[in-house]
Amino acid sequence: MSDALFQLVADYGVWLLAVSCFLSCLLVPIPTSLLMLAGGAFVASGDLELGNVLAGAWLGAVLGDQTGYHIGRQSAGLLDRFALGNPSRAATLARARALVARRGAIGVFFSTWLLAPLGPYVNFIAGATGLGWGQFTLWDAAGEAIWVLAYIGLGYAFANQLSAVADIASSASGFLAAGAVALGLGALLWSRVRKIRQQQRKAG
Repeated sequence: MSDALFQLVADYGVWLLAVSCFLSCLLVPIPTSLLMLAGGAFVASGDLELGNVLAGAWLGAVLGDQTGYHIGRQSAGLLDRFALGNPSRAATLARARALVARRGAIGVFFSTWLLAPLGPYVNFIAGATGLGWGQFTLWDAAGEAIWVLAYIGLGYAFANQLSAVADIASSASGFLAAGAVALGLGALLWSRVRKIRQQQRKAG
């Protein structure tokens, strides 16, 4: 992690984390994950309060997602114009649209942490396609809690090796490793959900 990012967290603390989480959920390119790692490290050193850091990052992320959802609801046609002339962006938007169409609110949940690059697009699509606000909010809030806990927890647990953790997290190998862990957690969770549904069907 660069000294500049670390210094920003030291200077602005919870407010910086909240604002960065908010903006990153609206496609602003901010290294929010690295900032949360730093936030966890400052909690470990006693410079920040754990509850404040978790609440600030989580609220910022949820409010960012809510903003994206309502932008999509009010300006559905904006999405197509946003992707016009950009094949990569259009492909990502198509993946987000397919995820919401197949999984609905569960897709929103997974997009916040398991499929994080799709997250902002999923928020827009959820609003544009009329996914219920209550369902969106419930599953989005749960997913963002996992995202925030994971990164702040890593920063807390590895505070003494934060530079190494940050380098790994920002590298290709770290991205692949994080993706593998996320996929494993996602598969475990999905298996559990299917098992509960099967039990409910048998009981019904």
